[in-house]
Amino acid sequence: MTNMHIKQDSLVLPPQVVRERQQAAQRRKLWFYLALFGVALVAPLAVYPIFLMKLLCFALFACAFNLLLGYAGLLSFGHAAFFATGGYITGYLLSEYSGLGTELGILAGTLASAALGLLFGLLAIRRQGIYFAMITLALAQLVFFIFVQAPFTGGENGLQGVPRGQLFGLFDLNNNMTLYYFVLAVFIVGFAIIQRTIHSPYGQVLRAIRENEPRAISLGYNVDAHKLLAFVISATLTGLAGSTKTVVFQLASLTDAHWHMSGEVILMTLLGGVGTVLGPVVGASVVITLQSYLSNGPLGEWVHVILGAIFVTCVLLFRVGIVGWVLKLAKRNF
Repeated sequence: MTNMHIKQDSLVLPPQVVRERQQAAQRRKLWFYLALFGVALVAPLAVYPIFLMKLLCFALFACAFNLLLGYAGLLSFGHAAFFATGGYITGYLLSEYSGLGTELGILAGTLASAALGLLFGLLAIRRQGIYFAMITLALAQLVFFIFVQAPFTGGENGLQGVPRGQLFGLFDLNNNMTLYYFVLAVFIVGFAIIQRTIHSPYGQVLRAIRENEPRAISLGYNVDAHKLLAFVISATLTGLAGSTKTVVFQLASLTDAHWHMSGEVILMTLLGGVGTVLGPVVGASVVITLQSYLSNGPLGEWVHVILGAIFVTCVLLFRVGIVGWVLKLAKRNF
């Protein structure tokens, strides 16, 4: 009997068949991403560009957070600090230095968030579980109060009227369509970095650490260094999202630094599906859409209550999130 005639319960396929199936899966994934890209290109023709740009910024924020929670197993309650830091640094530089290119302002905000992420990581990474979460929350609240008191942040008024400027001195970002395609490019770059990270050997080590940290240590991996790098990458991309959002709305405010913002990104990630590639994007889309439509309707004061009820329902009924549930359903039926 050849190796093709085997038990159905424990199917062992020849390497060639496995490779063909993997290549077919890669092709399907490529076509799916190309379809999503095509939809994104024409989306501003049907949907308000500002809303789409907000969605992309928060989708990148959620994807960056998911890299830390879903693949490294670290729950941070302080990611709003990186989001706000990127926004404030970018907003301040673009407001004070009129000749500064928008891309340089965003880069500066992103690097500032990376440096803050390194500092946070060095202080918190040696703790686990609720202790790690509480340390990140405490550090984020410290940053929040710094932003309240610092003269360059505008205090409770924030930084308003941040100029969008020009991209590379060529493209006027005051045009919403031009700005939308720039924000889309930023999201694609950030999403590609996350994709490359989680599918690299480093990403496999992160999964091993999440699943069984003592075993990863016994195999000789420097667990703290791996987790610190994941924390810094996540903080950097979060800062990129915050910097881009400041350019879009021409505003950097304390709302971005408040612990509520850290709670929102956790909600987005859990709602969409922790540890899934597109889960945070779906979760961010659901939350931002609900916030937008509910806040403009008669239920505006009940937005957080409704979102909380949806979150509890999903945790009880769809513990793997929307995307996780869809993937499980597809695997079961196909």
